[in-house]
Amino acid sequence: MEKTIDAVREKFNTVRTGRASPKILDRINVEYYGTLTPLNTIANASTPDSQTIVIQPFDKTCINDIERAIMLSDLGLNPSNDGTCIRLSIPPLTAERRKELAKLVSKLGEDGKVALRNVRRDAIKSMGKIEGVSQDNVKSIEVAIDALTSDFVKKVDELVRQKEVDISKV
Repeated sequence: MEKTIDAVREKFNTVRTGRASPKILDRINVEYYGTLTPLNTIANASTPDSQTIVIQPFDKTCINDIERAIMLSDLGLNPSNDGTCIRLSIPPLTAERRKELAKLVSKLGEDGKVALRNVRRDAIKSMGKIEGVSQDNVKSIEVAIDALTSDFVKKVDELVRQKEVDISKV
């Protein structure tokens, strides 16, 4: 369940909040010599100021592929290519875009909750397969697993709320 919380946090880092962060590029894959490759493995991204991301590819020949991948992504950013690096200017978020991002965060949170419930289901199923444990013990362990699951669901709800607050800041 901790791994699920970490995965939800990582997915939330890829959601734009109006400030420049190289983390928003983590889910972008570039077609590099015929295979989809994560952007962060073929280029270095940095933020010289709060509204700009600079991407410097390790191999200058793939700069057009990186630019194409960014334009095709759902980030809504237009890259500018100067031949050696790509600059992404992060515009302020509109009210409509903030609502879209809040919906995306809610969806990612729901996906995290589903993953937590799947972990709970698998744990309960594996408890039923253990021999030599009385039904009373199995029931008490199931109650403990349900309580643990609800605690983790609350953590996901709190992460969603924090990210929505972060998105709504102007």
